[in-house]
Amino acid sequence: MKLFNTWSKKSVTRLWIGPFPMITIGSAEGAEVVLSSNKIIDKGPEYDFIQPWLATGLLTSTGQKWHQRRKLLTPTFHFKILEDFVQVFNEQSAVLVQRLNEKVGQDFDVFPYITLCTLDVICETAMGRNIDAQSNTDSEYVKAVYNMGHIIQARQTRPWLQPDWLFRLFPLGSEQKRCLSILHGFTDQVIRERKAEHRKIGQQRQDVSPEKDDDEFVSKKPRLAFLDLLIEASQDGKVLSDLDIREEVDTFMFEGHDTTAAAINWSLFLIGNHPEVQEKVSEELTRVFGESDRPITMADLSELKYLECCIKEALRLYPSVPIYARELMEDANICGYTLPVGASVLIVPYIIHRDPIYFPDPEGFKPERFFPENIQGRHPYAYVPFSAGPRNCIGQQFALMEEKIVLASVLRRFQIKSLDKPEDLPLLVEVILRPRDGIRLQLTHKTLLNN
Repeated sequence: MKLFNTWSKKSVTRLWIGPFPMITIGSAEGAEVVLSSNKIIDKGPEYDFIQPWLATGLLTSTGQKWHQRRKLLTPTFHFKILEDFVQVFNEQSAVLVQRLNEKVGQDFDVFPYITLCTLDVICETAMGRNIDAQSNTDSEYVKAVYNMGHIIQARQTRPWLQPDWLFRLFPLGSEQKRCLSILHGFTDQVIRERKAEHRKIGQQRQDVSPEKDDDEFVSKKPRLAFLDLLIEASQDGKVLSDLDIREEVDTFMFEGHDTTAAAINWSLFLIGNHPEVQEKVSEELTRVFGESDRPITMADLSELKYLECCIKEALRLYPSVPIYARELMEDANICGYTLPVGASVLIVPYIIHRDPIYFPDPEGFKPERFFPENIQGRHPYAYVPFSAGPRNCIGQQFALMEEKIVLASVLRRFQIKSLDKPEDLPLLVEVILRPRDGIRLQLTHKTLLNN
């Protein structure tokens, strides 16, 4: 931020990392050139360190493979399919609320509680498996997910860990090998089990005589996870092999828990710092749910308009992914500069979202910025928390639904107070944007709910 604010002309800065130029783009206009392009789709070399875990799934692949996968996976995020996940969001939010109940009246860091909740959600929606991370924090799989995140971050920021041959000589190299064995082993096992279940159900359907009512199978039909949709799309290995399925499931796991956890945490932090905003959220929740503690439905989500504006404003100030990197495969003209082939171009939502042209008083938390009348005429690339263009986030609807349900579940039951101010909170730019020392909250019960 300091470099950018001091040196940027036309919202572009250049930094040399040894012989490699790194270009930072901090304007909506520059972001549009990069993100809307069908040519600038190659992820930067910083993403190479994710590949041992995710191979070349949707996040890291490029060219024809990326185009084919994107086309294949887009229908799995259809509105009707996402509707099935509302039950999972509700169930895991209820577990979270139970755990937070134990913290009422105490000062505590909410970040790990939310993260375990989103990990449970993504495990169940991506793989159809309940790993019970919220109750079982000692799970090998949970630990491996966290450790891999730290290893990826370490390699991205420490040049001596970047050459593979050298990395393997460090303790982190053997730790990565151990984690990958757990992560890939778990996914492989779930894929084998789910495929066996699919074959069994297929066989049972064939064995049912036409006179028999098929209702018993309809009623027994399990809730589909993304994995089931991939197995169906794989056409018995003709379109996707087991390894192809694994890299996409692992990609969902990697992208789908930390990012949503960060968005929920930052929303709680900002709402807890602004009593007047919290009051408006409470009024909306009372209007939609009254005094009941019933589960949240798909219809309710479209009614929680102010809460959605709060989430969007939190993502403006604290975008879950604060930097996107692209590698130029040919020279490109951006903001009046010709940028050379081979350069890494960094799109920085954290800077773009603070442009006073589009967001006056950029550091202020003002959910009304996202009221329909205030969005009109705003540059489409001035707000890019889910990226934009052809490589935008395929799961943004899934993320917003999950974030709304978790936040509504917490805020229906608790009054929250943040114990730190935004200006006093040191940030870490890791794979996601996180607070260095967590998010300290104090909870009090709202009046007891009637059934």
